[in-house]
Parts: sequence; C-alpha cells; structure tokens
Amino acid sequence: MMFQRRPSSDPLWTDEFSVETAKERYVTRRQFSKFLVLTSFGMLAGNLWILIRSLRYRPSVYPAIPVARLGEIPVGGVKQFRYPAAEDTCLMVRTGPDRYVAYSQKCTHLSCAVIYSQANNRLECPCHDGYFSVDDGRVLQGPPPRPLPKVMLEQRGDELVAVGLDRNAEL
Repeated sequence: MMFQRRPSSDPLWTDEFSVETAKERYVTRRQFSKFLVLTSFGMLAGNLWILIRSLRYRPSVYPAIPVARLGEIPVGGVKQFRYPAAEDTCLMVRTGPDRYVAYSQKCTHLSCAVIYSQANNRLECPCHDGYFSVDDGRVLQGPPPRPLPKVMLEQRGDELVAVGLDRNAEL
C-alpha cells in the first residue's frame, strides 16, 4: 500500500509543527522518539568533544617553574601560583619548617576555588562544603569525587620548583 498525501491547502510543515493550540498539547510517539534520539545524539557529541579536549590539553611533559624561595612563606602560610599553564591556579602551603605541599586550586567537584584554612588545617571548597587533607589532598568531607591533583615540588638550591602533577592524585 502506498501512502498518498491528501490534497490540502495547508503547507507540508504544518503536519510536524501545529499552529493550532488544541494540537499542541499532544505529542505523537514519532515526535517523542525523534526528540529522544536527537537529544541523545547531542549529549553524545558534547561528551566526545569534552573528552577530546581534555585528552588534548593534558601535557605529557610538564615545565619546571620556580614557585618560591625557601623561607619566603612562614609555617602555616600559603602562596598562590600558576602551574602548568597560566590559567591553572595552584596553592602551596608550608606545613612545617622543612615541608611544603602544593595542589591545584580547582575543586574536583565543580571547579570552585579551594582555599586553605589554617585554623582547621585543611583545604576547603566554600561552594559545597568540600574539605581536603593538606597532607595528601584526599577528600575529607563533601561532594568532591576525587582528591586534589598534587603539584610535585623539588628543591633546587634555595628555590622550590614545580616539576609536574601527580597522576595518581588526578584519578
């Protein structure tokens, strides 16, 4: 059986897009299925785009960038710096006389800026009450799913130099 279009003065587009308010309330299965397929395809394309950008952005070799001089920061003090790129902010905390730790300042939940709380001796995300350990960057409380990426520091003479990100902390 062949489908034949009945002669009508209405344009063809009015079958898909009704202009009558009575017809607007009803959605056919075909329209609903079309919407689901197109929405799913759009979400798949968006996720693939995010994946490709994140894989392309991640450097395999990190630059060595001087961060601070020894003794420049008091014990319990904090210094903000940018690593590995100019748009990536990080925090370095001096936790002891000879111990420095540094982490990415982006919370692993929704990328809010993490701050250091000296009174509580932890890194805090004020957006959703996420807390991270200063010692190793692990999640102490809240919605963050992963620990903070740790910036690897080396002492070269009287300078502290950022030399890479700890891949284990990112996973």
